[in-house]
Amino acid sequence: MQIKSLLIGIALILLIGIGGFFYRSVKEQPTGPIACTADAKLCPDGTGVGREGPNCIFPTCPPPNAELPDANIAFALPAGYVETNAYANDQALVAAYAKPDTISPSELILIHRYALSTEISTAEFIRENAILDPSGLPASPTAFTSTTINGRRYSVVQIGRFEGTVDMAYYLSRENEVVRFDAISLQVTDWTDPALKVETLAAQQDLRALLATLQGN
Repeated sequence: MQIKSLLIGIALILLIGIGGFFYRSVKEQPTGPIACTADAKLCPDGTGVGREGPNCIFPTCPPPNAELPDANIAFALPAGYVETNAYANDQALVAAYAKPDTISPSELILIHRYALSTEISTAEFIRENAILDPSGLPASPTAFTSTTINGRRYSVVQIGRFEGTVDMAYYLSRENEVVRFDAISLQVTDWTDPALKVETLAAQQDLRALLATLQGN
């Protein structure tokens, strides 16, 4: 009888202890919304977003901002461009954007991402990747120029200028990879004119505006 009473007493003590633990846990938990820190995430277009939700995470920046997590880049998309899946079979393609007119796309911005092997230098890869249209030959080293936009240096080459299409590629070297940005103008009526200033074409200006907002390592 004494043993039974002792066991009952021990059980009561344990129950009281467990109950007290849960009571303190509930009392110590904050009631009401959690206050997030006031720091802000700077979006590519210069606006900012604050932390929100129960986990206090930064939301995705709203349009015209675009984020490509797989490529670790973000940018402000120029006005008038929409995402297109016309190049979905291109394995190296990260994103494609078109600026349509009343009938068909008039300007394109394509973004590719290429992994670099240790057997080739960045410069060699870029030259081998820059296949000219319509010849199908790699661009010569003298065909390249360079430009710096928002602190990043790009190798630039004219890929194609044929049958009304002008394609300029901007190569950005990163650790173990190369990111290629193409500005493609379609329906260029004076594409054969030697005096044509390619840099004034809309796709060229739009891509450079995009690169001026580029974020990412």
